[in-house]
Amino acid sequence: MLYKFKAFTRFYLSLVLLLTVVIIGSIGYKCIDPEFSWIEAFYMTVITISTVGFREVHDLSPGGMIFTSFLIISSIGTVAYSISALTTYFVDGEYRNTFKAARLKKEIGKLKNHVIVCGYGRVGEMAVSELNDHDTTVVIIENDESRCDLLRQNGVLVIKGDATRDENLEKAGITTAKSLISTLPVDSENLYVILSAREKNSEMLLISRASQMNSVHKLRVAGADNVIMPDKVGGAHMASLVAMPDVVEFLDHISIQGSDSINLEEICMEQLPKNMKKSKLGEIIEHNRVGVNVVGLKRSNGEYEINPGAETELDGACKLFVLGTSEQIRALNRMIKHAQPQP
Repeated sequence: MLYKFKAFTRFYLSLVLLLTVVIIGSIGYKCIDPEFSWIEAFYMTVITISTVGFREVHDLSPGGMIFTSFLIISSIGTVAYSISALTTYFVDGEYRNTFKAARLKKEIGKLKNHVIVCGYGRVGEMAVSELNDHDTTVVIIENDESRCDLLRQNGVLVIKGDATRDENLEKAGITTAKSLISTLPVDSENLYVILSAREKNSEMLLISRASQMNSVHKLRVAGADNVIMPDKVGGAHMASLVAMPDVVEFLDHISIQGSDSINLEEICMEQLPKNMKKSKLGEIIEHNRVGVNVVGLKRSNGEYEINPGAETELDGACKLFVLGTSEQIRALNRMIKHAQPQP
């Protein structure tokens, strides 16, 4: 376990070395001069390696004098290293970092259905910001120490390390997470993250960034459910602003369960209260007391229907896409939450 806590390494090593010198010294005094009791041998060892200069308990024999001399010479470096390590650990605050790491590990260990974001660059920062607007718990894996320090100051769950290493994915709770977003700047690193994540959690949603077109297929083969090219998306968005400026501006005005005035959210049929689980969409709309509009649905076989009519047949595994104001969406969420049975 020591390798997981580097701050503990010097601390424990200094204690082990100091304890070893005390044990060897006590045994040495007891063997060389049998008249020493174990307590007296321990006392002689302590005053010798600490160089305090107290008077000996008994007069030393020539063998005892030689042993004392070698004990002093051999313990100088050990004692100096131990004092330095202990001072650094407590005075420089390394113990606080150690306990923070232990607390972070414990806190992440309790998480379920959270999102792991690998890399906190420009793309990763925007992804985390959007997820925070959606009240989604996020764990970040970032290799830059300065970014990690800034995130910790803001109370963000962040792991300092390389996201391509399996142990860092495990620290982030890869087995209990619902999805992972890899926004590393190098496609090969994203590929490695996706491969490792898919191996450790076959059910989670994996989304990856890609910089090169030929990397998209490789990432999908590796297990990514979605691959996003920021440059391509940005270019297409700018072109759309020229061709259809009003349409794009309207779509930009719609947020996905965020803080904007118009929001879009998906709802599973299983989430709906019993009095709203009907066989036809029109029957659900009749019980819609918050005023949201159903703009589409996704069936259990993956097929989409846009702007479904009131006679549309529903199944228990389909998802509804509803559009409404932020207040309507919040009211809908409260209604669903209150209607769900308590465990």
